[in-house]
Amino acid sequence: MPNSTRSLPMPKTKPGGSSRLPPSALQVLFIAWLIFGSIGSIWSFASPLMSVPDEPAHAIKAAAVARGQLMGTGSGVQGDPLVVQVPGYIAGLNVRSCFAQHSNITADCAKPIDATDRGWTEGKTSAGNYNPVYYGIVGMGSRGLSGEPAIYAMRIISSWLVGFFLAAIFAAAYSLRHFRRPVISAAVALTPAVFFLTGAINPNALEIAATGAVFLSLCAVFEQAASRAPLQRLPLVLLTLSASLLAHTRPLSLLWLALAAIAAVLCYGFGTLMKTLAQRGFQIAMIISAVSCAFALWWVFYAKSFDSLLAGAPIPAEDAAVAMLDKTVFFMVEYVGVLGWIDTLPPPATLYTWVLGFGALLFLAYTARPVRGRWTMALLTVTVIAVPTALQASSSEKLGWIWQGRYALAMVVTLILAAGVTTRFRQFRITPWSKSMIRWGLVLGVLAHTYIFLEGLRRYTIGIQDHVNWTEMFDPRWQPPLTWQGLTVVYIVVLTAGAVCLYRLLTTKSSRPKLPGTHGEHAELS
Repeated sequence: MPNSTRSLPMPKTKPGGSSRLPPSALQVLFIAWLIFGSIGSIWSFASPLMSVPDEPAHAIKAAAVARGQLMGTGSGVQGDPLVVQVPGYIAGLNVRSCFAQHSNITADCAKPIDATDRGWTEGKTSAGNYNPVYYGIVGMGSRGLSGEPAIYAMRIISSWLVGFFLAAIFAAAYSLRHFRRPVISAAVALTPAVFFLTGAINPNALEIAATGAVFLSLCAVFEQAASRAPLQRLPLVLLTLSASLLAHTRPLSLLWLALAAIAAVLCYGFGTLMKTLAQRGFQIAMIISAVSCAFALWWVFYAKSFDSLLAGAPIPAEDAAVAMLDKTVFFMVEYVGVLGWIDTLPPPATLYTWVLGFGALLFLAYTARPVRGRWTMALLTVTVIAVPTALQASSSEKLGWIWQGRYALAMVVTLILAAGVTTRFRQFRITPWSKSMIRWGLVLGVLAHTYIFLEGLRRYTIGIQDHVNWTEMFDPRWQPPLTWQGLTVVYIVVLTAGAVCLYRLLTTKSSRPKLPGTHGEHAELS
């Protein structure tokens, strides 16, 4: 009797009977969030409290907003801190930075936080008139807790908030048809400086992560619209969330948002933009983002957010501009990771690792085809060089020198992400040689991240002295929670887990169906 059962298609199996299907973008988002949230949390314990630039001001602001004080009161003089009412243990955070800008002084110089001092006290913060959205979210960690646990809770909330948008970068990159080079560029773009800032109470890290998420999620939406495929919900949600929150991070964030959007449009062309604008889902996303941006812009002018900038010795505008241009390459050190209050340089091996990675991606991008993508690279390169120079020069005669490399890190990350998008059509075959390259690249990345992590621990446990003192770490003057040894082991485990996931993602041969309207050079090269 003939068998009437219809045979079902079976997934292709690897030798040995195992099969591996590519993950969905939602799975990539969730797994990456776990990894980046964990990395940020580890850094939050490894860095002594108030050891990140301006963290006391941001912590005081967050605690105040969580208690209903959206703004502080002040004298109205440029650079004068604003006054808010916060618990005494929060107000006293400004005096805990005894080790700031002195890399030979260990963290044990800071007095313990008095968790019983919860009475209302005047606290001074230079972030008093900043947008309250980030601070309201993070400041909730100080409600119901006191002393160090409250500070660590605020740090961890910030870490997982930032971690979500770092994960969104990878989910959006993976949503692209040619995802491998964008994913690689995302891994290179997230320097140790990004992770270091992720573990602190500071909106700078959220600004960096959200800017990158805006650019890549917008690229993902444009690609779907260009192929005449229905817009997927995840990229639209990520675009809406990242754009809406980015507008509320720092006073300059609206500028970074505009530049990231322009860069994405240049990558895909104005014709694609017009097709996307006709999609209802995109229209809803734009309306929500526009309302959020309008409120953020109103806050900047209403609260006079730029008046918080601390004033120093005046510098002639032309001198400031020349100095900024001269420091353009030196800022690479800060993009990779100057720890502490800009007092601990990254190890040369770590610095050279990212110089190599950035250089390779930029070289490929500037020689990529189609040529249209090079306009994006040109725009972002000019932005990274010219915008900081213009901002510093325009304010130097009133405020003196205010610029730090981390202020432009949002655009630097977007530049590297754009390099991945620009080069996405270059052939990328999964061969034994390419797998070996990926493996060794990931090993190098894990080692570089671990090295600078240990350098940060050395700086605070025994100080950076005028002699090689690594062995002295086994007799530390200060220990972080879980000890520096425990944190290092956990950090290596998390980094290794992330590297393994990234390797599997990059080396799995994609079986995703061909999108409608794609052909020729738009076919998957794997």
